[in-house]
Amino acid sequence: MKNFCIVILLVGILFSSCLPKKEILYLQGSQTNSTGNANYEPLIQNDDLLYINVSSGQIAAAAPFNLDYQTEKGTSSTSGFASQKQTYLVDHNGNIEFPVLGTMAVSGYSINELRDELKNKLKSYLTDAVINIRIVNFKVTVTGEVNQPGVVTTTSQRFTLLDALAMSGDLTLYGKRDNILVIRDFQGVKSYNRVDITKADFVNSPFYYLDQNDFIYVEPRKAKIDSTAIGTNIPFIVSIVGILLTTTLILTR
Repeated sequence: MKNFCIVILLVGILFSSCLPKKEILYLQGSQTNSTGNANYEPLIQNDDLLYINVSSGQIAAAAPFNLDYQTEKGTSSTSGFASQKQTYLVDHNGNIEFPVLGTMAVSGYSINELRDELKNKLKSYLTDAVINIRIVNFKVTVTGEVNQPGVVTTTSQRFTLLDALAMSGDLTLYGKRDNILVIRDFQGVKSYNRVDITKADFVNSPFYYLDQNDFIYVEPRKAKIDSTAIGTNIPFIVSIVGILLTTTLILTR
C-alpha cells in the first residue's frame, strides 16, 4: 500500500509539470481572413540609416542627387564611406542632409510619404524621377525565454513578431506565450505593450508588425522561476528520493 501511494505521488508530480495545450499553441480561436494591418509601414526614426537612390531617364540631371556622384567629385573616397555611399543617417533632430536640396526633416515619415516629398521637391529638376528608399539598419532585440536570444536584423520593411521569434529559435516551453512584452521607443517616448500570440486575432494587433529597435521580452513561467531555486540541488534531491524509496521497499518486504 505504501509503495502504491509513492507511485501515485510520483505520477502526480510528473503530470503536474505538464503544460496545458491552450498555453502552448499559437493563434488559437477563429482564424478568419484579415486586412487589419494591410497598410502597415514603419515610420522613419532618429538614427535610422536610409538608402536613397534617385534615378531618371535624364541620367545627367539625376546624378547630382545621389551621394555616389558627390563622392566621385572628390569630397571623400575612403573604402569605408564607399561601401555606404548611398546611405543617409537620420540625426538626433530627425534630419538628413540631401544633395542639392540641403537639410530635410524625415523623422516620422513613412517610406512612401518621404518618397512623395522628395518627388515634389525634385519636380523643378526632374520630370520623371524614380526614387528608391529603404531602412537598411532595421533591427529588433529578442530576449527572455527563447532558444537564441539576441539582436535580430532584417532587410524586410514588414517584419512581424512571429518572424522575430522564429529567427530567435522560437520560444522555449517555459516561455509565456500569452504575455509577451514589446517595448517600443518612438522619438524618445517608450511604450510598454503586452501581446498574446495564443489568440488568432493577434494578427490584428498593432504589434503584429514590429518597428525598428523594438525590444521583445518573453517572460518565463512560474515553473521555470521556481525551478531555479532548486535547480542546483536536483542531484541531491534525486539521491535522497532514491534512498528513501530503496529503504521503503526494504522495510515493507
